[in-house]
Amino acid sequence: MTAVPRSLVAGFDPLLLARIEDAGLNASAPPQQRWLDGWLVRFSPGKAKRARCVNAVATGALPLADKLAHAAAVFAEAQLPMVLRITPFSRPANLDALLEARHWPRIEDTRVMVCTALDAVDNPPAPSGLAWQSLGHSAFAQAIGQLRGSPLAQSQAHAQRLELSPVPFRALALRRESDGALLACGQFAREGDLVGLYDVFTAEPSRGQGLAARLCSRLLVQARDEGARHAYLQVDAGNLAARGVYRRLGFADAYGYHYRLAPEPQGPVA
Repeated sequence: MTAVPRSLVAGFDPLLLARIEDAGLNASAPPQQRWLDGWLVRFSPGKAKRARCVNAVATGALPLADKLAHAAAVFAEAQLPMVLRITPFSRPANLDALLEARHWPRIEDTRVMVCTALDAVDNPPAPSGLAWQSLGHSAFAQAIGQLRGSPLAQSQAHAQRLELSPVPFRALALRRESDGALLACGQFAREGDLVGLYDVFTAEPSRGQGLAARLCSRLLVQARDEGARHAYLQVDAGNLAARGVYRRLGFADAYGYHYRLAPEPQGPVA
């Protein structure tokens, strides 16, 4: 299990949050990854940064400069920018400060929100004129890619990651019955009694109608019926509208993470 740090939100079981961090790593595992002296280096060509970054899981034995250089070579070979994900669980514990001193820009603040009261979540019907549709991995990757306007290569990488994931995903969409238009979609990954919500997205013309809340509730109830008892999700810290939706469903901020981007140009690591 991930080492438990001290800088977690009060009111949550720190052991539960450590399990959730592990579950999030498992759910986002791409086939393109390798271990490097305690660091999990991921280099998927997909959109999700979780699948194309370094997760500093353990301290390891090599000096930081050597590890950065070795990881940089992996990203260079994959023709991807080098990114490190910084969480309260990152090792060494002062890694963020060390990268700040090396002038690695901080980007994309994210909140991990947790719900420990799945019994209170209702199972909503589809709104009038809409219908639920279960989607397979490729169909879901294509659907979410269409909504986001993602390049084909990113959608293909997403589908590959879902197909090969060590944690099973289930995907759901809301479509308009009259013309089959996709209005919202999302998926969950369940690992034992933990369930994570991923890729929840509503088409821009359909926002503000409560579709995301209905979709999330439906996904959570399905996962609960399969044995889930605790739920988590990851959301942009600045997305106040989405965070409000999740709070109304019973989620609360548990901890945050962000990324550090290797400075350009990438010269020799000092």
